[in-house]
Amino acid sequence: MTDVSTRTDGRAPRIVAFGGGHGLYATLSAARRLSSDVTAVVTVADDGGSSGRLRNELGMIPPGDLRMALAALAAQTPDVQSWTETVQHRFGGSGALAGHSVGNLILAGLTEVLGDPIAALDTLARLLQVEGRVLPMSTQALQIEADVVGLETDPRVSRCIRGQVAVATTPGKVRRVRLLPADPPACPDALAALATADLAILGPGSWFSSVIPHVLIPELLDGLMRTSARKVLVLNLAPEPGETAGFSAERHLHVLCQHAPGFRVDHVVVDSASVPAGRERDHLCRAARQLGAEVVYADVAEDGSHKHHAAKLADVLALLAERHRQAGPATGRDDIERAAERTVGGRESASWR
Repeated sequence: MTDVSTRTDGRAPRIVAFGGGHGLYATLSAARRLSSDVTAVVTVADDGGSSGRLRNELGMIPPGDLRMALAALAAQTPDVQSWTETVQHRFGGSGALAGHSVGNLILAGLTEVLGDPIAALDTLARLLQVEGRVLPMSTQALQIEADVVGLETDPRVSRCIRGQVAVATTPGKVRRVRLLPADPPACPDALAALATADLAILGPGSWFSSVIPHVLIPELLDGLMRTSARKVLVLNLAPEPGETAGFSAERHLHVLCQHAPGFRVDHVVVDSASVPAGRERDHLCRAARQLGAEVVYADVAEDGSHKHHAAKLADVLALLAERHRQAGPATGRDDIERAAERTVGGRESASWR
């Protein structure tokens, strides 16, 4: 693996990763291999399961995705790992605690005791010896509202549905999503981290409920537009049942552009096997140009699964971070491709289109 954990100026790259759930967990598992200076910025619109219950009963931001991000960045020493397993443990049975994660309850308790969700996250992070930070994208709980077609007899008729779970599991086709309230405040600490970042990573994850919400907060979108960080969009390995069923890789980019006109990224990372060579790649390249992006094809999947392989994804991110560090003609497209072929390996190491 290419090691960019120590730069020539003696500083590890500052990485900010945006998302939620298992997608963000995968990104953080890769990013932590490159740097100890990693900030996770997490969606706060979940309304299902343990998170939804605590949100409704206590009026707090949903803790589940935040808990998972903390677990992804937790120290990997045996003593801390026992704490991480406990934080991730979910109660069984059929009583009042059934389905709750221990970490969700700890965050709920810390938030009430300290009176501040950020302080609660930082406190649990210290217990887990997290070297970076985990932050919510907003300090208030948000709702997702979507326009969906295919739920009525007339397939052209659109219905408005509300709630992250409803959007993620709809049998219809999601056309557009919104946040409620429409102009929520961004977490100030998240904006500060983005302002000094070297690498900003968006995705993978549930496209409409974990990825796109970040560009629907005006302050956060403005921060993403202004940052000097190299911006990387990591595409999902396959469409998700429900919100993106039947989506091509190209379609994922189109809907992002529709929700954030003028948004730009530098690179779109795509697993080589998920988009066959030929017409599909040509279409994806054209869609990427709408974002001002180059497409990076690399073997980033775990064999036989729809999960990102942390080490393989880290190799690709390392090359992009190094390219940002050099920021000069010495690291051109051909240099990156050759380096990727040396370090990533796999069925098609990397190519630039």
